[in-house]
Amino acid sequence: MSAAYNIAIDGPAGAGKSTIAKELAKKLGFVYVDTGAMYRAMALYFDRQGIGTDDEEEIGRACGDISISLRYEDGLQRVILNGEDVSGLIRTERVSQLASAFSVYAAVRQKLLSLQRDLAASTDVIMDGRDIGTCVLPDAQTKIYMIASVRVRALRRFRELTEKGQTCDLSEIEEEIRIRDHRDMNREIAPLKQAEDAVCLDTSDMTVAQVVDAIIAAALARGLSAERAGR
Repeated sequence: MSAAYNIAIDGPAGAGKSTIAKELAKKLGFVYVDTGAMYRAMALYFDRQGIGTDDEEEIGRACGDISISLRYEDGLQRVILNGEDVSGLIRTERVSQLASAFSVYAAVRQKLLSLQRDLAASTDVIMDGRDIGTCVLPDAQTKIYMIASVRVRALRRFRELTEKGQTCDLSEIEEEIRIRDHRDMNREIAPLKQAEDAVCLDTSDMTVAQVVDAIIAAALARGLSAERAGR
């Protein structure tokens, strides 16, 4: 059996990483590992326990009480937190913001790192996040850094929320994205940045299909066989 092939996708919030990663996984037959969902699950646990984002000692202690696993049902990834399916509960804007705040702590990142690396060592995976190519999977055969303008990312998030029937303000979403970008890029542990050997894709004016094709082309140029890529 050939070695596992890993595709790492990094980039700021709203760049379209998860959408692209899911489409790639379907097209290539790879396993999609939603690292953001794992951090959201941890944030949900901390929030339920009333633990603040500045209480590093309590955050570190609580990490030992958390169990997170991924399960696939009918091709969809389900996130299990201490035996509870929280897939629908972790997609709120509040949990999203908390996940970014809690992820700055070493204890939180270490909790999930071994699970993510174990999956990648034995399975063809596509993993997206903030530090996949730089920290989690530094040996990934293909690394992608996806970007898009703040305005485009805010519009995407605005449409996503309004389609769910939620009332939101575009200017507030833009400001939240700027704040999150600054926090993610300036945190002490594993800051968001482009890996030296990553391909940078600006998705502002690209369709999902165009981005998927561009990443597959990059993977083919970096050792992915045409047979495994379905070409």
